[in-house]
Amino acid sequence: MAKIRFILQAKNDNSQIHVRLSNGRNLDLKKSTGFSIDVKDWSDKTGLPKQNKAENKLLIQNLNKLSGHLFSALNEDSSNGVLINSSWLENQINTCFNRVNIADQDIFVNYIQYIIDHASTRETRGGKIGLSKGTIKNYTSFKNIIIGFEQHLKTKILFRDINKALTDKFKTWLLKDKGYTVNYAGKQFEFIKTVCHDAQKNDVFVTPYSITIKPFRQQDKDRYIHTLSFEEIDKIYHTPMPTPHLENVKKWILIGCYIGQRGGDLLKLTPKNLRPIEGGVLIDLIQEKTEKDVTVGVNKEYVLNILLHDFPESVSINKINTHIQKVCEIAEINEEVEGYFVNEATGVKELVQLPKYNFITSHCFRRSFATNFYGKVPTPILMGITGHSEERVFLKYINKRRDKDANARLFLEFLEKMN
Repeated sequence: MAKIRFILQAKNDNSQIHVRLSNGRNLDLKKSTGFSIDVKDWSDKTGLPKQNKAENKLLIQNLNKLSGHLFSALNEDSSNGVLINSSWLENQINTCFNRVNIADQDIFVNYIQYIIDHASTRETRGGKIGLSKGTIKNYTSFKNIIIGFEQHLKTKILFRDINKALTDKFKTWLLKDKGYTVNYAGKQFEFIKTVCHDAQKNDVFVTPYSITIKPFRQQDKDRYIHTLSFEEIDKIYHTPMPTPHLENVKKWILIGCYIGQRGGDLLKLTPKNLRPIEGGVLIDLIQEKTEKDVTVGVNKEYVLNILLHDFPESVSINKINTHIQKVCEIAEINEEVEGYFVNEATGVKELVQLPKYNFITSHCFRRSFATNFYGKVPTPILMGITGHSEERVFLKYINKRRDKDANARLFLEFLEKMN
């Protein structure tokens, strides 16, 4: 049975009163209550202040209040699987007396905020200064996820709490309770490891386990990648849209599938990015995520006509993603395919079989470009356009295995042209 008692750490006229929570060998926690007392006013026999002063009687009331609060919280949280540790005890003491925790870098979520606050001066790979907007957005999302997990645990997470038991709970919460995909959940483990590494460099104590965490990903055989084929893109082009807004979204879809860029980079294009040449047009852009300077060539007739004579109006990534599926539905991109889809009733992603248009988003444009031209154009050229640095990453992106025979045949074709 759990025991709660109060003890003094030192024997002086301003001794801190600590609370000790124990339950055999399984649990032994100790934290300052925030109260202090002259040792002469303390009774070792009762483990409470002597009732010789009015202030001591008030102190007894507060300690009894804390004892009752801890027993109640312990019974409730233990039955709900909440992690009972030193930060839990500290949090319950503060909750009991409506105290506000003092922010410091030992608190995991505070350090994430520290990274966000100093994003503009942080050094990145290659010696560059400043995190990209996308990276800052990812850190902010990660911070909100950790806050949600803390609310689930009903405790603040400290760096010293990050062990296998905690990360196992985190993984279960991400996959089962929140319904996140395996890849998205695994990405959060990458962030844990990155934040802990950074904290260690700044002399914050972290557990050895936290900097050796292994992220996880969905197996290739379980991935569901959706792209638009050349035939489906043509079908979209030949389908009139009932409103000007959907017609505008349609133009962005057609451009996106022929230039192979991320949605954010695509939607930043203006006519100023275009350089008309004989037989086509060159598009110059700098990719936001990688900061790579890329030039894309386009010669598809109807895409050229849109770019040069009917350039689409500017639209946000969020707005376009709400209308892409409607455009594809009207164009009857309705082949039955498998994929993960959010169940509106539960809010959890489930594996379902639905018409393809349900799964098409702005990210499908870049993947469609890479998939459609793979094997027809040398892979290094495609990688130079999409911004992939490694062939294995590019092939994983389009869910293809390395085709050594195809490379050999392409090499022979080039040799034949040289001869």
